[in-house]
This record gives sequence, structure tokens and C-alpha cells, in this order.
Amino acid sequence: MEKVYNTMRWTGACSIALGIIVLVIGAAVGILSIVSGSMLLKRKSDIVF
Repeated sequence: MEKVYNTMRWTGACSIALGIIVLVIGAAVGILSIVSGSMLLKRKSDIVF
């Protein structure tokens, strides 16, 4: 019974850690997207298709 408890505890800790990592990466990608978009808007007069 203790092995099951330890396995569940380890799995829960890994899930929480993975969730935090995904949250941080998602926030970083969102910030980079906003910065990139603002740079495009700033230079929209220079863009020629």
C-alpha cells in the first residue's frame, strides 16, 4: 500500500511541476508574440507586399 501512495505522490508532484513549466513557457511565448506584433505595427508603413 505504501508503494502505491509513494507512486501517486511522485506523479502528483511531477504533474504540478510540469504545469508550472507549461505556464511559464506559455507566458513567455505570449509576451514575445505581443512584442513582435507591436514591432510590426510600429513599422507597418515600411512593409510592402
